[in-house]
Amino acid sequence: MNEPQAARPTQHASERALEDLDHNAIEPPPVPRREIPEGAGRVVFVGAGPGAPDLVSLRGARVIETADIIIWASSLVHPDMVARHKAGAELIDSASIPLEDLEPLYTRARDEGLVVARVHTGDPSIYGATAEQRDLCRRIGIDFETIPGISAFSAAAARMDVEITVPEVSQSLVLTRLEGGRTPMPDGETVASFARHGATMAIYLSAARNKALQDALLEGGYLPETPCIIGYAVSWPEEIMFRCDLAHLSETMRNHKLWKHAVVLVGPALAEGPIKTRSHLYHPGFRHEYRGADAQAHADLKAHGTRGVYDQNPTNSDTKDNS
Repeated sequence: MNEPQAARPTQHASERALEDLDHNAIEPPPVPRREIPEGAGRVVFVGAGPGAPDLVSLRGARVIETADIIIWASSLVHPDMVARHKAGAELIDSASIPLEDLEPLYTRARDEGLVVARVHTGDPSIYGATAEQRDLCRRIGIDFETIPGISAFSAAAARMDVEITVPEVSQSLVLTRLEGGRTPMPDGETVASFARHGATMAIYLSAARNKALQDALLEGGYLPETPCIIGYAVSWPEEIMFRCDLAHLSETMRNHKLWKHAVVLVGPALAEGPIKTRSHLYHPGFRHEYRGADAQAHADLKAHGTRGVYDQNPTNSDTKDNS
């Protein structure tokens, strides 16, 4: 009897089509890496991460350790993050100054060839107010670069040991904030409209209006039993984490006086307990360019998907019957 042969990876039609293209004719061209001359003044936007000083990247830590000027918001960035500065570095707390007060500092750095570490909480690209600072750098002619950081949503998911993109449950993540606050939201960007997708959501800057947030999520279609994670001061010494369902989101936040510094994760992917699906990537029936597939497992995967195929409790016949 012939044993089933492992399926071999095949080249996708789109890959073959790309090989046939004249890549020299494709526009736009790749964006080159910006090279900053040695000794030139520059501003480095450093993502400090959610709070814990050891969650900053090695690259970010090196910039903070060697910078001539460090600008940071004491209300958002852990003081130990900037305590690693070199002797003689100038430390400036930006918590109480507007953008206009940064221009003289950036101009001096340009003229004197100084390195400014502009330390931002989380990741500078998410609610970092860095776009206008980059515009300022361009206007006055000083080089700049950005070092990414760990955002609070990622730290909260890690702290609670959850995956926010569980196969066949949620493969999308929406980062947003509740509309109607002091800072206007663009037309069409509402929590309720995003909630209609049923994906995982990470909601920032909305803790003070937690009842309105809960109502908007329910209006958008999340069920009252939808799992929620609340992270307050994630990775700081005073960190508090909560699990609740959506029906009790506002009550939980009000009872614990969580008015700020909180991120809320919402979505079915956050449910506790064993998952009922598995990633195709490591399934024996899934083939890709680095690995073939077992023929029988490949047939089963095509016929049934992963629901019920991956059961962390093999004695649970109910799960298998649902495949």
